[in-house]
Amino acid sequence: MTEQQAPQTPEEEVQAQSNPEQAEQDTADTVEVSSEQSVIDKLEAEIAQLRKQVADQQDAMLRIKADAENARRRASQDVEKAHKFALEKFANDLLPVVDNLERALGFIDKDNDTMNSVAEGVELTLKSFLDTVEKFGVQQLDPQGQPFNPEQHQAMSMMETADVAPNTVTFVMQKGYELNGRLLRPAMVGVSKAPAAE
Repeated sequence: MTEQQAPQTPEEEVQAQSNPEQAEQDTADTVEVSSEQSVIDKLEAEIAQLRKQVADQQDAMLRIKADAENARRRASQDVEKAHKFALEKFANDLLPVVDNLERALGFIDKDNDTMNSVAEGVELTLKSFLDTVEKFGVQQLDPQGQPFNPEQHQAMSMMETADVAPNTVTFVMQKGYELNGRLLRPAMVGVSKAPAAE
């Protein structure tokens, strides 16, 4: 009896003794079926392994594709920011010029007829200057009378007053500026507070 052969029943033994050729054929069939089964099992294991490899490679491909898309998006955002804020240092350097023109207007005596033409020239220069920088995304923040906003304003003093609501900008010492929504310089302001209760 071989390993693949099942133990024979007494009837099979009698049959095998009466027909030895048939018994030999049954044994050969059993050996052939078991060798085919082992080949099938081996092929199925290889198929499972190949399917796993394909799934792993598809997953890796999707990850690489997502990483490439993220890198492209980040690069696009960096380029957009570079274009939007390339003028930031230049705009910051121009702000003192605007401040000086505004101070000059504040010191000119409007009652003096000879100084009116100078005041008009400075006003036109300031307006032209502000219009030009506005084309490049620079916006002036003049919060006079607005609620105090700590993200855009820097409080320089607080004054008790009943004339306006608490936390209102009562005066502007120096105007603020934004470049495409990004704060270049906060406005320096005075802020109201409620009078002390007596």
